Amino acid sequence: MSTMTDSLWRPTRLPSLEEAAVWIVLAALLLLAGLTSDAFFKLNYLTNLVRQAAPVGITAVGVTFVMLLRGVDLSVGAIVSMSAVACALVMDGKPENLWLGILAASACGALIGLANGILIAHGKVSSFIMTLGMSIVVYGLVQMGTGGTARGIVSPGFRETLNSRIGGVLPVLVICLLVAVSFGVFLQSRTRFGRSAYLIGANPEAARLAGLPVNRVTVIAYIVSGLFAGLGGLALLARTGVSGTNPGAGMEFDVLAAVVLGGATFAGGRGSVGGTFAGVMVLFIALNLANVAGMPFAAQLIIKGLIIIAASAAHSWIGSRSGGRS
Repeated sequence: MSTMTDSLWRPTRLPSLEEAAVWIVLAALLLLAGLTSDAFFKLNYLTNLVRQAAPVGITAVGVTFVMLLRGVDLSVGAIVSMSAVACALVMDGKPENLWLGILAASACGALIGLANGILIAHGKVSSFIMTLGMSIVVYGLVQMGTGGTARGIVSPGFRETLNSRIGGVLPVLVICLLVAVSFGVFLQSRTRFGRSAYLIGANPEAARLAGLPVNRVTVIAYIVSGLFAGLGGLALLARTGVSGTNPGAGMEFDVLAAVVLGGATFAGGRGSVGGTFAGVMVLFIALNLANVAGMPFAAQLIIKGLIIIAASAAHSWIGSRSGGRS
């Protein structure tokens, strides 16, 4: 048993080149951005860029664990939307409802994640089909609940606090993102759940034979993904101030791009929360550069898609070469 577990653990240790690749790309892109516009070398501009990335970054932390297990979660954009709407509706502009609204948003995310996890783990439903279908259901529920218009009012102080800057420099939303990333790193590296996710993703059948609780870990991973998407909805609500109808629509593609950029692959067992954070920043700096260059939204969509394709191909190539050397 121990020999099998040890052999399972080895593939989860990413090659140093693969671990460093996204950080090298981030440094090079930041240098290029700085040469294009000196605004990228200014602290306030950079922290504001990270603040803008907070909803996607927080959501991407949870999706990382799903992709470690060879899964995908296409429902996170819908969860972000529902969580933002639920929070605004529960708050109803009343200070005493502040924490209740935050709890409602978090619960929405976790419960949808639980439903995804149970049906995927125990119902043996494809994660792609399951989460795609769930996203459609959730978007429909949001539309029914809002009537197609912005509903709910955030409690006084909610948006003001999360959009403030500590010392006039560091945005609170940036701190929230860093806390989410730190907690994700802790889950990934210091808990049995995180270690099991790597093992199961690397070789599900061998992990099952080794006695690992594959179904339980799968359910937990989707709960974590849903919970972080709910928190991402809170971050988005804090940025916009209104719940909108489907404010998270399309966010799942930004999240997927960031996680793939960070080193995760659909083959499972690869990737890290730290890499995902770097992937988020690469994505947002690239899109910000496109804005500076005056590119239209359609061109930015093309860039986003090409980033996903290029990152996935690059990680597959690096992984195959490193595998061949081992």
